[in-house]
Amino acid sequence: MSLQADAIDRILSGVRVMPVVVIEKTAHAAPLARALMDGGIKGIEVTLRTPVALEAVKTILAEVPEMTVGTGTVLSPNDFDASAEAGAAFAVSPGLTDELARSAASLFSQMPLLPGTATASEVMKALDHGFERLKLFPAEAVGGLNLIKSLASPLPRAKFCPTGGITEKTAPDYLAQANIFCVGGSWLTPKALMEEGDWGEITRRAKIAAVL
Repeated sequence: MSLQADAIDRILSGVRVMPVVVIEKTAHAAPLARALMDGGIKGIEVTLRTPVALEAVKTILAEVPEMTVGTGTVLSPNDFDASAEAGAAFAVSPGLTDELARSAASLFSQMPLLPGTATASEVMKALDHGFERLKLFPAEAVGGLNLIKSLASPLPRAKFCPTGGITEKTAPDYLAQANIFCVGGSWLTPKALMEEGDWGEITRRAKIAAVL
Protein backbone atom coordinates (compact mmCIF):
# COMPACT_ATOMS: atom_id res chain seq x y z
CA MET A 1 0.00 0.00 0.00
CA SER A 2 1.27 3.47 -0.88
CA LEU A 3 1.84 6.25 1.65
CA GLN A 4 -1.02 8.17 0.09
CA ALA A 5 -3.43 5.24 0.37
CA ASP A 6 -2.43 4.59 3.97
CA ALA A 7 -3.02 8.24 4.88
CA ILE A 8 -6.36 8.49 3.08
CA ASP A 9 -7.57 5.25 4.68
CA ARG A 10 -6.61 6.55 8.10
CA ILE A 11 -8.03 10.06 7.70
CA LEU A 12 -11.29 8.98 6.08
CA SER A 13 -11.82 5.85 8.15
CA GLY A 14 -15.53 5.52 8.79
CA VAL A 15 -16.44 8.20 6.22
CA ARG A 16 -18.65 6.43 3.70
CA VAL A 17 -20.49 9.48 2.37
CA MET A 18 -18.58 12.75 2.12
CA PRO A 19 -20.53 15.96 1.53
CA VAL A 20 -19.02 18.13 -1.19
CA VAL A 21 -19.97 21.65 -0.19
CA VAL A 22 -19.80 25.16 -1.62
CA ILE A 23 -19.78 27.63 1.27
CA GLU A 24 -20.54 31.18 0.22
CA LYS A 25 -20.82 32.72 3.71
CA THR A 26 -18.36 32.09 6.51
CA ALA A 27 -21.26 32.28 8.97
CA HIS A 28 -22.64 29.07 7.47
CA ALA A 29 -19.48 27.05 8.09
CA ALA A 30 -19.83 26.04 11.75
CA PRO A 31 -23.63 25.48 11.76
CA LEU A 32 -23.28 23.34 8.65
CA ALA A 33 -20.53 21.24 10.20
CA ARG A 34 -22.53 20.81 13.42
CA ALA A 35 -25.62 19.77 11.46
CA LEU A 36 -23.65 17.13 9.61
CA MET A 37 -21.98 15.88 12.81
CA ASP A 38 -25.38 15.64 14.50
CA GLY A 39 -26.43 13.36 11.66
CA GLY A 40 -23.38 11.13 11.96
CA ILE A 41 -21.32 12.52 9.07
CA LYS A 42 -17.75 13.09 10.23
CA GLY A 43 -15.96 14.21 7.06
CA ILE A 44 -16.52 17.15 4.73
CA GLU A 45 -14.96 18.48 1.52
CA VAL A 46 -15.07 22.28 1.31
CA THR A 47 -14.56 23.25 -2.31
CA LEU A 48 -12.27 26.16 -3.15
CA ARG A 49 -14.90 27.76 -5.37
CA THR A 50 -15.67 30.81 -3.26
CA PRO A 51 -13.56 33.60 -1.73
CA VAL A 52 -14.44 32.46 1.80
CA ALA A 53 -13.64 28.76 1.37
CA LEU A 54 -10.31 28.72 3.22
CA GLU A 55 -11.71 30.88 6.01
CA ALA A 56 -14.62 28.44 6.24
CA VAL A 57 -12.14 25.57 6.67
CA LYS A 58 -10.43 27.43 9.51
CA THR A 59 -13.77 28.23 11.14
CA ILE A 60 -14.92 24.61 11.10
CA LEU A 61 -11.62 23.41 12.53
CA ALA A 62 -11.83 25.99 15.32
CA GLU A 63 -15.50 25.54 16.21
CA VAL A 64 -16.21 21.91 15.28
CA PRO A 65 -12.79 20.29 15.79
CA GLU A 66 -14.15 16.75 15.69
CA MET A 67 -15.05 17.19 12.00
CA THR A 68 -12.48 15.94 9.46
CA VAL A 69 -12.13 18.77 6.96
CA GLY A 70 -10.64 18.57 3.48
CA THR A 71 -10.56 20.99 0.58
CA GLY A 72 -11.85 20.34 -2.92
CA THR A 73 -11.38 21.86 -6.38
CA VAL A 74 -7.65 21.98 -5.70
CA LEU A 75 -6.25 22.90 -9.12
CA SER A 76 -2.67 23.96 -8.51
CA PRO A 77 0.27 23.71 -6.11
CA ASN A 78 -0.79 27.11 -4.74
CA ASP A 79 -4.24 25.72 -3.89
CA PHE A 80 -2.60 22.69 -2.30
CA ASP A 81 -0.24 24.79 -0.19
CA ALA A 82 -3.06 27.12 0.86
CA SER A 83 -5.12 24.11 1.94
CA ALA A 84 -2.26 22.85 4.08
CA GLU A 85 -1.78 26.27 5.65
CA ALA A 86 -5.50 26.42 6.48
CA GLY A 87 -5.20 23.13 8.35
CA ALA A 88 -7.03 20.83 5.96
CA ALA A 89 -6.59 17.11 6.64
CA PHE A 90 -6.72 16.19 2.95
CA ALA A 91 -7.18 17.78 -0.47
CA VAL A 92 -9.23 16.72 -3.48
CA SER A 93 -8.66 17.66 -7.10
CA PRO A 94 -10.87 17.10 -10.18
CA GLY A 95 -7.85 15.83 -12.13
CA LEU A 96 -4.09 15.45 -11.81
CA THR A 97 -1.18 17.33 -13.37
CA ASP A 98 2.48 16.44 -13.02
CA GLU A 99 3.08 19.71 -11.17
CA LEU A 100 0.32 19.03 -8.66
CA ALA A 101 1.50 15.45 -8.20
CA ARG A 102 5.01 16.62 -7.37
CA SER A 103 3.72 19.15 -4.84
CA ALA A 104 1.48 16.59 -3.19
CA ALA A 105 4.18 13.94 -2.93
CA SER A 106 5.96 15.82 -0.15
CA LEU A 107 2.86 15.76 2.06
CA PHE A 108 1.52 12.25 1.37
CA SER A 109 1.52 11.35 5.05
CA GLN A 110 0.47 14.72 6.52
CA MET A 111 -2.13 16.05 4.05
CA PRO A 112 -2.70 13.58 1.22
CA LEU A 113 -4.17 14.53 -2.14
CA LEU A 114 -7.10 12.57 -3.55
CA PRO A 115 -6.72 13.21 -7.28
CA GLY A 116 -9.49 12.98 -9.83
CA THR A 117 -9.46 10.45 -12.66
CA ALA A 118 -11.90 9.65 -15.44
CA THR A 119 -10.18 7.00 -17.61
CA ALA A 120 -8.01 3.91 -17.25
CA SER A 121 -5.02 5.87 -18.58
CA GLU A 122 -5.49 8.56 -15.93
CA VAL A 123 -5.74 5.90 -13.22
CA MET A 124 -2.50 4.34 -14.46
CA LYS A 125 -0.77 7.72 -14.41
CA ALA A 126 -1.98 8.36 -10.87
CA LEU A 127 -0.74 4.94 -9.75
CA ASP A 128 2.67 5.73 -11.26
CA HIS A 129 2.78 8.85 -9.08
CA GLY A 130 1.99 6.83 -5.95
CA PHE A 131 -1.74 7.54 -5.69
CA GLU A 132 -3.85 4.46 -4.95
CA ARG A 133 -6.89 6.23 -3.55
CA LEU A 134 -8.57 8.25 -6.27
CA LYS A 135 -11.58 10.34 -7.03
CA LEU A 136 -13.66 9.33 -10.05
CA PHE A 137 -15.00 12.54 -11.53
CA PRO A 138 -17.45 13.38 -12.96
CA ALA A 139 -18.63 9.90 -12.01
CA GLU A 140 -22.00 9.59 -13.68
CA ALA A 141 -20.92 11.46 -16.80
CA VAL A 142 -17.90 9.19 -17.47
CA GLY A 143 -19.57 5.83 -16.92
CA GLY A 144 -20.36 5.67 -13.24
CA LEU A 145 -20.83 2.28 -11.69
CA ASN A 146 -20.13 0.39 -14.92
CA LEU A 147 -16.76 2.10 -15.27
CA ILE A 148 -15.87 1.38 -11.63
CA LYS A 149 -16.69 -2.30 -12.11
CA SER A 150 -14.66 -2.44 -15.33
CA LEU A 151 -11.56 -0.95 -13.68
CA ALA A 152 -11.55 -3.38 -10.75
CA SER A 153 -9.85 -6.35 -12.42
CA PRO A 154 -7.11 -4.66 -14.50
CA LEU A 155 -6.30 -2.03 -11.86
CA PRO A 156 -6.83 -3.73 -8.48
CA ARG A 157 -4.62 -1.32 -6.50
CA ALA A 158 -6.92 1.59 -7.24
CA LYS A 159 -9.87 2.37 -4.98
CA PHE A 160 -12.23 5.22 -5.63
CA CYS A 161 -14.38 7.94 -4.14
CA PRO A 162 -16.74 8.67 -7.03
CA THR A 163 -18.24 12.16 -7.13
CA GLY A 164 -20.50 13.89 -9.60
CA GLY A 165 -24.15 13.08 -10.16
CA ILE A 166 -24.45 10.61 -7.28
CA THR A 167 -27.64 10.79 -5.25
CA GLU A 168 -29.03 9.35 -2.04
CA LYS A 169 -30.78 6.75 -4.21
CA THR A 170 -27.72 5.62 -6.21
CA ALA A 171 -25.09 5.88 -3.45
CA PRO A 172 -25.79 2.42 -1.95
CA ASP A 173 -25.08 0.71 -5.30
CA TYR A 174 -21.72 2.47 -5.50
CA LEU A 175 -20.83 1.68 -1.89
CA ALA A 176 -21.50 -2.03 -2.49
CA GLN A 177 -18.47 -2.23 -4.79
CA ALA A 178 -15.21 -3.47 -3.27
CA ASN A 179 -13.08 -0.87 -5.10
CA ILE A 180 -15.09 2.05 -3.71
CA PHE A 181 -14.20 3.35 -0.24
CA CYS A 182 -16.60 6.30 -0.12
CA VAL A 183 -18.80 8.47 -2.31
CA GLY A 184 -18.95 12.24 -2.54
CA GLY A 185 -22.14 14.16 -3.04
CA SER A 186 -23.82 17.53 -2.81
CA TRP A 187 -27.32 16.31 -2.05
CA LEU A 188 -26.83 16.67 1.71
CA THR A 189 -25.99 20.37 1.61
CA PRO A 190 -27.83 22.18 -1.20
CA LYS A 191 -27.43 25.94 -1.41
CA ALA A 192 -31.09 26.61 -0.68
CA LEU A 193 -30.97 24.82 2.68
CA MET A 194 -27.86 26.69 3.73
CA GLU A 195 -29.35 30.04 2.71
CA GLU A 196 -32.50 29.24 4.69
CA GLY A 197 -30.49 28.05 7.67
CA ASP A 198 -32.43 24.79 7.64
CA TRP A 199 -29.80 22.87 9.56
CA GLY A 200 -32.42 20.40 10.78
CA GLU A 201 -33.07 19.20 7.24
CA ILE A 202 -29.35 18.84 6.63
CA THR A 203 -29.09 16.75 9.80
CA ARG A 204 -32.01 14.60 8.60
CA ARG A 205 -30.28 13.97 5.28
CA ALA A 206 -27.00 13.25 7.08
CA LYS A 207 -28.65 10.64 9.29
CA ILE A 208 -29.84 8.77 6.21
CA ALA A 209 -26.46 9.04 4.48
CA ALA A 210 -24.53 7.95 7.57
CA VAL A 211 -26.05 4.46 7.48
CA LEU A 212 -25.80 3.82 3.74
